[in-house]
Amino acid sequence: LHRSSAEGAHDRGQLSSGDGARTILVKDVEQAVVSTQSTGDATCRMFDIRSDQEMACFGGEHIICGITSVAFSKSGRVLFAGYDDFNCHVWDALKLERAAQLMGHENRVSCLGVNEDGVALCTGSWDSFLKIWN
Repeated sequence: LHRSSAEGAHDRGQLSSGDGARTILVKDVEQAVVSTQSTGDATCRMFDIRSDQEMACFGGEHIICGITSVAFSKSGRVLFAGYDDFNCHVWDALKLERAAQLMGHENRVSCLGVNEDGVALCTGSWDSFLKIWN
């Protein structure tokens, strides 16, 4: 993961990756700019891009498939990750542990997003369905 400066009102920097990262999400969480990178090794890694340091790694032996998409909750406390195993795993970003597993798709979760007020998550899948979770 590499950082390069960007011009703009907030000058938060831009991220690029040459190591096969599939998804990179940048979010300003409680005044610390955080990047979450999902990789082919079935982990999500959270970085403080101001210090170029890894803050957390979310994964485990129970997860062996790739990650397709990531999103933070509105508060930044929860990280949602869509996986090739047809599930969305919910990670507690403070406790650094899995908080829940959202099951119900019949194919890989290909995209996800949190609505503006933060009360619902939508997951999309190759099974052609969108599911709303609250």
